[in-house]
Amino acid sequence: MALLAGKTVSGIDYKVKDMSLASFGRQEIESVEAEMPGLMACRDEFGPAQPFKGARITGSLHMTIQTAVLIETLIALGAEVRWCSCSTFSTQDQAAAAIARDSAAVFAWKGQTLQEYWWCIERALDWGSGGGPDLIVDDGGNTTLLIHEGVKAEEEFAKTGKVPDPASTTNVEFQIVLALIKESFKVDPLRYHRMKDRIVGVSEETTTGVKRLYQMQNSGSLLFPAISVNDSVTKSKFDHLYGCRHSLPDGLMRATDVMIAGKVAVVCGYGNVGKVCAAAMKVAGARVFVTEIDPICALEALLEGHTVQTLEDVVSTADIFVTTTGNKDIIMLDHMRKMKNNAIVCNIGPFDNEIDMQGLENFPGVTKITIKPQTDRWVFPDTKSGIIVLAEGRLMNFGCATGLPSIVVSFSSTKHVMAQLHLWNERKLGKCEKKVYVLLRHLDEKVAALHLPKLDAKLTKLSPDQAAYSNVPLQACPSLPTTV
Repeated sequence: MALLAGKTVSGIDYKVKDMSLASFGRQEIESVEAEMPGLMACRDEFGPAQPFKGARITGSLHMTIQTAVLIETLIALGAEVRWCSCSTFSTQDQAAAAIARDSAAVFAWKGQTLQEYWWCIERALDWGSGGGPDLIVDDGGNTTLLIHEGVKAEEEFAKTGKVPDPASTTNVEFQIVLALIKESFKVDPLRYHRMKDRIVGVSEETTTGVKRLYQMQNSGSLLFPAISVNDSVTKSKFDHLYGCRHSLPDGLMRATDVMIAGKVAVVCGYGNVGKVCAAAMKVAGARVFVTEIDPICALEALLEGHTVQTLEDVVSTADIFVTTTGNKDIIMLDHMRKMKNNAIVCNIGPFDNEIDMQGLENFPGVTKITIKPQTDRWVFPDTKSGIIVLAEGRLMNFGCATGLPSIVVSFSSTKHVMAQLHLWNERKLGKCEKKVYVLLRHLDEKVAALHLPKLDAKLTKLSPDQAAYSNVPLQACPSLPTTV
């Protein structure tokens, strides 16, 4: 697929797999809106005031039907939007086509190469001569990373005349990033500085992305304010609880046609995602082992009835391996060579560096057999046995299934709307420093409150005496300002 963008009849530029899927995508979007009450309530409450009027928003988040509802909510609130996916395999092509035809610039398709993936991020950031976006919705931090690396390279170029050198790193993906930045110098050696100067802030979805932001904050290199929606109460209580519990077994069974019951499963990491993955595997009938570095998390796993061992203890006997850590180098080539024939290896973290795919791909004589899209059997030449790797080591619940239930995405997407509104409203007051903020408690409560009416819930109201006695606001979730 040539890396050239097209334009719709209305002038929206895009790159998707098949625009003929747009009508099908529109039907699915309209169907799923009823399952995303938080976003629809945002349109009803904030839409008339057009709080995002004049705002340019670049999004890098799985381009699914549910994300389409988020995009059109931001537009309904007055924003202009450009979008790409945060994963090479998570795009639902009918959703991308519908949004490109009807609503916003989209650069996403299922099964991108890494080169195509980063090209799409760069295109989503390209707002023409007026600089970049005002706001970023990020999932995993790659869009934020590209801007920071671009600014760093431009500063080096201004000082020494040195341009980025892709050969300076052995990381294949970072080579692509440096090549993109190097190419931008030919057009504008201050391109990323112009973006940085315009950006009001970013809302970030994932644990790994938030950790990157904190690292930049601590080193003094964070270029604009950031809000972590990952650390919100509604995220920890609902997204992980209902999301991964649904999507992990679904993705595994869709990809492999293997029943989980009776299998030995290893869950690497017992953080929020790992806990729910382990619970999902247990409910599906697997015997679950957990690997963990933290004694408290290990104790939690034991008290939930799981066995805690090192990966080396169980690598040759387990049937299914799931990485959830958000860290790197968790399952390496040596581990995979010791696994039993047809052991399943997959990742439910946001990036591809938990599983040593580069080592596997470069092993002399290894054979890759594609069973179905995103389901590959890798056969070692000496043993003639193989392992099954899902989604090429990337996020398997989106790559091999349909991701998360719509109501779960409604929680997380509504948090992004609240975070983006806060950043945009505060921009003229200068209250948001170049720091990482947790979503404010009253905004988190607003996310929950926006969902309650559609779920047929009514809150009990305190009397003034009761509110004073407990020292809590009489109105649990006050109305939010829509303009500054």
